[in-house]
Amino acid sequence: MHRPDPNTPTRNHSASRSVVLFVLFAALIGASTARAGLAADNAKIAAHHGSHGPGADSGISPLVDRVRVATARFLDVNVANSEGWVPGTPCVSGPNSGAMGVHFILPSRVGDGVLNVDEPEALIYEPLATGALRLVGVEFIVIASDWARLHPEGGVPALQGHLTNYVGEPNRYGLPAFYELHVWAWENNPNGNFADWNTQVTCDNQRGD
Repeated sequence: MHRPDPNTPTRNHSASRSVVLFVLFAALIGASTARAGLAADNAKIAAHHGSHGPGADSGISPLVDRVRVATARFLDVNVANSEGWVPGTPCVSGPNSGAMGVHFILPSRVGDGVLNVDEPEALIYEPLATGALRLVGVEFIVIASDWARLHPEGGVPALQGHLTNYVGEPNRYGLPAFYELHVWAWENNPNGNFADWNTQVTCDNQRGD
C-alpha cells in the first residue's frame, strides 16, 4: 500500500475554507464554543507530566516520541492560545467509558489536505478540577476529498506507518468524509497509543459556560 510522505506537499493555507471546516468540526459534538480562557495551573500540570515528558517512556513508538517533541510547548495551554489555537469542542466523553477531551484546533491546518507528523490539526486537553487544562494527546485530521485531490495515486493516509481511520459520510460530526488518527503522547492509554478513547482521561471536571 502506498505510504505517502507526510512532509509533502507544502501546506496551502486557505483561510476561508479552513474557517468553514473549523466551524463544521466545532459542530461535531453540538457545540461551537467552549472556554478559551481557562488558565493553566503550571505547577500541577508539570508535576503530572513529570513521568510523561519527551524523554520518558522513550521507544514506545517513534510517532509518539515525535509528537511529544513537537507539542511539548503546548503543555501550557496559554502558549497554544497565543499561537492561534482555539477550542473546537467541549470535553468529549466516550460512548461507554473513557474520553477524548477538549479539542483545540488550529484553523489554518484544517482543510489543507496535508498530514505532517510535526503539525497535528488538534491538541487534546483534559479539564482538571482546578479549572486548568492538561495536555493528553493530539488528533491528526484530513478531509478525504482534499487528500484524494492532492494524492491522485490513491492510498490511505499514514503517519510513520500508522494508517489513519476512515470516517464516511453522513456522520454524526456533520463533516465530509475524513481520515483521523489520535496519538496519546502525554497520557498512557490502556487501549493503545492510537485508540480513539482513553480510559485514563475524564470529562468529570468539564465546566459549563
